[in-house]
Amino acid sequence: MEDLRYPIGKYEPQPYSSRQLEEWIIDIKYLPNHLENAVLNLDEHQLDTPYRPEGWTVKQVVHHVADSHMNAYIRFKLGLTEDTPVIKPYDEAAWAVLSDTKNLPINVSLTLLFALHKRWIEVLVNIKEEEWNRQVFHPEQKKEISLWNLLGMYAWHSRHHIAHITALRHRMNW
Repeated sequence: MEDLRYPIGKYEPQPYSSRQLEEWIIDIKYLPNHLENAVLNLDEHQLDTPYRPEGWTVKQVVHHVADSHMNAYIRFKLGLTEDTPVIKPYDEAAWAVLSDTKNLPINVSLTLLFALHKRWIEVLVNIKEEEWNRQVFHPEQKKEISLWNLLGMYAWHSRHHIAHITALRHRMNW
């Protein structure tokens, strides 16, 4: 049976290659477009539908992607400008029930993502090959993570949440 939590599987780290770099940058670059297309023409009832039992609603997923990718952008900038900075974890589930997620329409987060990803891509395409080895420290995971692995995780994260929505649409015949 398909695991609705991981419709594309779990993230698997990949070794550095210029081809992989291009693919992951494309994933990040086009996330706003793909997310916008995934939610195109959904009504309020559909946006308030969880993508799986006990899962977030489509609306929460859209706002979560914006929250997550704002953090990602900051993590990259810290990783490029400081020596092994400690990154700030956050409680995703708690953020998903705050008033901005409940009360604001998804177009606010979609608009934010278009602007954010424009800036993020500018940073990503200008990272030198040796800089991909720079590290950040994740205190919850108690480990250092390279910018290369962060890029892979966020490229996967982009496809992962798009698939939550598109798989739901497919199952519901929307």
